[in-house]
Amino acid sequence: MYQDLLLATDGSEGAQLATDHAIELAYRLDATLHILSVAEEGPHGSEKRDRLRTDPENEADEAITRAVTEAEQAATDTGLEVTTTVREGVPQDEIVEFATMNGMDMIVVGTAGRSGLDKLIVGSVAEEVVQNAPVPVVTVREHETE
Repeated sequence: MYQDLLLATDGSEGAQLATDHAIELAYRLDATLHILSVAEEGPHGSEKRDRLRTDPENEADEAITRAVTEAEQAATDTGLEVTTTVREGVPQDEIVEFATMNGMDMIVVGTAGRSGLDKLIVGSVAEEVVQNAPVPVVTVREHETE
């Protein structure tokens, strides 16, 4: 029933938690894990890229690639069959399109659990994926720290 799971990751804490869940799900279901990361374009893309930089010389694309590589290594270490893809665009659109075009059975995505004004301004990739995906979506909420 669930042979192809799509993990959408951006390297954030929520995405790392989603990675752990996706690996466990794929392992238990004996499914292939397809890892997708999207370098964000659009009005908030440069803001997010600035936050993803680890030093002035590195671009956000390298951070995205690193997130995919780390997720791939963790999945491979578990013995899973894994594919990886990095795209550029609007994350929620690219995630839904990838799932649709590649026959995914389920999507796993992390969420920061934004609310209020922050959600209205920035939006929620996970929420858009849930609303538009052609398959079930598992959302993994980022832990809140006090």
